[in-house]
Amino acid sequence: MKHIDKQGPTLRILTYNVHRWLGTDRKISPGRIADVIAACEPDIVALQEVRVGRVHAGEADQGAQVASRLGMDMHFQPTIRILGEQYGIAILTHHQSKLVKAERLPTHSPGPSFEKRSGLWVSVEMDGHRVQVINAHLSLRSRERRAQAAALVGGDWMGHPDCGDPAILLGDFNAPPYSRSYRLIANRLRDAQLSNPAGEPQPTFHTRAPVLRLDHVFVTKSVEVVSAAPVRSPLTRVASDHFPLQAELRVHSRSQAVKAGQAPAPEDELL
Repeated sequence: MKHIDKQGPTLRILTYNVHRWLGTDRKISPGRIADVIAACEPDIVALQEVRVGRVHAGEADQGAQVASRLGMDMHFQPTIRILGEQYGIAILTHHQSKLVKAERLPTHSPGPSFEKRSGLWVSVEMDGHRVQVINAHLSLRSRERRAQAAALVGGDWMGHPDCGDPAILLGDFNAPPYSRSYRLIANRLRDAQLSNPAGEPQPTFHTRAPVLRLDHVFVTKSVEVVSAAPVRSPLTRVASDHFPLQAELRVHSRSQAVKAGQAPAPEDELL
């Protein structure tokens, strides 16, 4: 990890829908996903469609296998539980971290939902600064997705007093930039790809023919975007149906330094 003068730490963050470790070649390979992540050398990783548990008797837990291979701690929130296996979202990091919240997002399903869409909020300490990171994977249903997007920028998540600047909201939102769900979030936070000084926003889905920008990194005002773009390589084209989206971010001095017994002061606004 790099440091820039007195501006606070520079961090590399990655969001990646790993498609249950299933590649476009129809092979299940947690190790291949770990190789993709390791090549990016991120400080923090947000994963969606994470499969945790043993697919076959005698095999290692897949989520634990990836975290161990990367030397990262993993926070996991299941959205599906079935036959001893779990499936959901995760945040991994090398740095000291604390789970703040892991809860379901709003649903409009009339009955019990098979997949319980959720948010996962982790506080990560880097060089005396706390960075709030929220990972989410939103619904395929437009009305439900809008409710979930509104919740994420509302008082229970990004607008919560404990989620002060600097903060990052990222994940697979199933929401291209022309959608109402995307605009609900982009009106409150900055889209890292739109703030990228190095080029135009690029689609993240599908890896065989990328046409949709569904995966996003949103940041609060004290976070400077150094770069943001999908990671495209021969390996990422086959490892999942989504490209990983990587952002290099610089946290400025507006963020509160962590002192013993002192929590960061809350922010009045997100932008």
